[in-house]
Amino acid sequence: MADPSVIQQAVEQQVLTVAKVIEEQLDDEISKLDRLDDDDLERLREQRLAQMKQMAAKRQQWLALGHGDYQEIHSEKDFFAVAKASERVVCHFYRENWPCKVVDKHLDILAKQHLETRFVKIHAEKSPFLTERLKIVMLPTLALIKKGKVDDYVVGFDELGATDEFSTEELEERLARSSIVMADGQSSLDRSRETVRRNVRQSSRDSDSNSDDD
Repeated sequence: MADPSVIQQAVEQQVLTVAKVIEEQLDDEISKLDRLDDDDLERLREQRLAQMKQMAAKRQQWLALGHGDYQEIHSEKDFFAVAKASERVVCHFYRENWPCKVVDKHLDILAKQHLETRFVKIHAEKSPFLTERLKIVMLPTLALIKKGKVDDYVVGFDELGATDEFSTEELEERLARSSIVMADGQSSLDRSRETVRRNVRQSSRDSDSNSDDD
């Protein structure tokens, strides 16, 4: 059996090594911040402000297109209009049955969580041209559309545990694998906004720190 004191010494040495690496990384970051002058900080703020304005405009565009709500489209013509207008679309081909109602419940939640994606449904039996063209043979089927073209399908519940008791998170994960939604429950807009907030706060703290040192 290994000597406990030897094990303890090895653990302590490893902890010290990790601490030294972290300390060096922090010193490097502090050094970079020290080299920033007022003009650098101002440029950073202007860049972040421009990013925030761009993201706000994108959000308004998405909302105007119907993102954020799970909606029914009532004609095949509307399907093509929706697919053309939004970069990412999840379209549920459904009929009035229990499995499709289960999918409705989850998509209604995801539509609100993923503003970057448009969520719609269309009655399959009233859309014969689409169902034939897209080879929709089993319901429910989700057509995952990117830039106006169907990129992937989720057919039935086989990929969701072969049960109607799958969670919203499981469906979200499946959609994320096709890059039709962001993987972590946040849209790219929300994640970028949070990054901007963190960076602006950091720049503000750095500026205040420099002022205190003067």
